[in-house]
Amino acid sequence: MEPRAPRTVVLTGGNAGIGLATAEELARRGDRLVLGCRNPASARTAVDDLRSRTGSDLIEWQPLDLADLTSVRRFAASLSDLDAIDVLIANAGLVLDHREWTAQGVEATFGTNHLGHYLLADLLAEQLLAAKRARVVVVASVAHQAAVGGIRWDALERDGRYSTWRAYGESKLANILHAEALTRRFAGTGVVANSLHPGGVATRFGGGGDTSGLTRAVIGLGRYILIPPEAGARTSVFLATDPDAGRISGRYWYRCRRSRVAPWTRRPGDVEELVRRSDELVARLG
Repeated sequence: MEPRAPRTVVLTGGNAGIGLATAEELARRGDRLVLGCRNPASARTAVDDLRSRTGSDLIEWQPLDLADLTSVRRFAASLSDLDAIDVLIANAGLVLDHREWTAQGVEATFGTNHLGHYLLADLLAEQLLAAKRARVVVVASVAHQAAVGGIRWDALERDGRYSTWRAYGESKLANILHAEALTRRFAGTGVVANSLHPGGVATRFGGGGDTSGLTRAVIGLGRYILIPPEAGARTSVFLATDPDAGRISGRYWYRCRRSRVAPWTRRPGDVEELVRRSDELVARLG
């Protein structure tokens, strides 16, 4: 059997944690990788390490700050020479223990974890379609269960009481709804979109000054009992590579199997509302 041609994979946040482990496994399988990273020094180190460990020179990075829609547009423009994109993995994310704002004034957890990825998928849509059988993999979380009752649409751009896990849960719920929205958008084209829970993974997530106090302590203690990034990356790799998974769309996965979602993930009209709100924010702010 002749070796297959390298697929082109675009991966956000591939310089650490689950993203780095995902990138390494896909590079070992012969894929061409473009990593979107916020930290240049960390990105350069990650690319050098990945090339050394995998023996692949088909790995590069481009600057990407998902909390700035202008940066998202620049990142997408940097990929304009790619005729097709076979896999888009929306992996990057953050958790904050205090309210912050994106460059355009959206609550930062929602803006980074969802809105930046929403715009990126939209900007890369034609290249995904050009790949014929492309896949979009959205790293969500079981934390979407913390968004009891669903996303509070009126709280995305205003001050008020802030809850770390409520904000994070809503952003992860938005990730699941985004995958469903993409499933509807790409219906009949061969492009599939799925979301996943990677498991409780021991990474630097929540570090870098994003959290402090009790939140940081809880995340730090969890690292001693959580699974390693390589295990957390398995479902992302599965959805990016498995032949059968490439024929399934709009599902939520855990441990490489379809899994259940919280009831408020299925509220009628929420997928449409997420698309409407996201389109409006991007058009007005970005």
